Amino acid sequence: RLSKHHPAIDSPLPLTAEDAALIASEPALEAVDLLLPDMNGILRGKRVAARTLETIYRRGVCLPRSLLGDGIRDEATAYAEIGAKAEPDLLCRPVPGSLRRVPWRERPTAQVLLAMEEPDGAPTAAYPRQVLRRVVERFHALGLVPVLAVELEFYLLAAEPGPDGRPQVASNPVTGRSDRANPAWYMLQELDDHQRLLEDILAACHEQRVPAETAISEAAPGQLEINLRHRPDAVAACDDAIYMKRAIKAVAERHGQVASFMAKPFADLAGSGLHVHVSLLGEHGRNVFAGPEGSPCEPLHHAIGGLRASRDDCTLLFAPHANSYRRIAPGAGAPVHGAWGYNNRAVALRIPCSAAEDRRIEHRAAGADANPYLVAAAVLAGILDGLERCLDPGPPVVGDPQRGPAAARPHWRGALERFEASEFVVRQFGGDFCRIYGQQKRSELHCFEREI
Repeated sequence: RLSKHHPAIDSPLPLTAEDAALIASEPALEAVDLLLPDMNGILRGKRVAARTLETIYRRGVCLPRSLLGDGIRDEATAYAEIGAKAEPDLLCRPVPGSLRRVPWRERPTAQVLLAMEEPDGAPTAAYPRQVLRRVVERFHALGLVPVLAVELEFYLLAAEPGPDGRPQVASNPVTGRSDRANPAWYMLQELDDHQRLLEDILAACHEQRVPAETAISEAAPGQLEINLRHRPDAVAACDDAIYMKRAIKAVAERHGQVASFMAKPFADLAGSGLHVHVSLLGEHGRNVFAGPEGSPCEPLHHAIGGLRASRDDCTLLFAPHANSYRRIAPGAGAPVHGAWGYNNRAVALRIPCSAAEDRRIEHRAAGADANPYLVAAAVLAGILDGLERCLDPGPPVVGDPQRGPAAARPHWRGALERFEASEFVVRQFGGDFCRIYGQQKRSELHCFEREI
């Protein structure tokens, strides 16, 4: 147990005021979950006794390097070239300010994010959180601050499969029915019916300092969306998304349901997306994307140009799994075209209706199954490339782009081959990350193709 006089507070450890305050306020704390998000955004790590927290802050904790490259079903990847056959450990240290209470566990428990280091103390270049941090640092070198917000869609599923053995949408907690034909988009009644669960999710987020603000019923029964407040710290904004996904899954389980972030869990219902809203602050904190409605300023124009130019190279980051590509189809709730436009939800790059000072880009291509750190890194890298090369995005689309020339639907193998051959992704994210991520996806693809 930790007390107010625990050495973790008395010693000069890298604790922020928030970390120290949580430890002081939780004298009965028993356990701490050490969280390391892998390439797929899945949380790996350890659960340790709270009394070891001081040692972990002082010395770190060792975890296998190969955790970063394990596939979605823990299949081994072609990781031998960096020594994974010997399963070497790397030191992981707590991220300052990331210690949070876990309110859904009966035992007093906290959780903390980890950052992985190389033997020489340098951050592990292939760690997704570090991939994003490096892109953000390039903006800072130009005097720009990315402002980011994440929106996550998900389904509530029944705890037990249906008679055919397949997952089924959870029954409405009020009516007891699961009406797949009932449109639910923006229906307040749907939110009222799920009020207790939503209140518990938002309460858990509030207790973990995760700025969840808005809940929306989405385009299908049992499908919801929760939006996070924008942050002038893109890495922290993605930390929020990681925390919120864990909270949603845990709270849903306590309500006898399963929260699914699959991109396309049902063939006849809408897919689930991960949307990123981004703007840039420049000199004196001014939004450099600000401009009159319908007439983009030059930086916004170039940023969209960069996102369009890098879209195909980064598709594997937005759609990392076989199921991801079932969402990217006409009528599936995801933009097939890489078009952009104003106040238009049918395009991949939307400029939402807003006041000039709030002008931003909504990136709508990624699925809810994608890693938030890697999606944000790809979005910001595309914007940076567009700004540096003054890229022209072409004219905005008015109306539904699917009524124009048919777009070629991406597919998993093609996206993987494009990613592995891309000079853009190596330049933006580093060779180590691109090699490991490509190997992981190729291993997952081969595993999928072997299934009977």
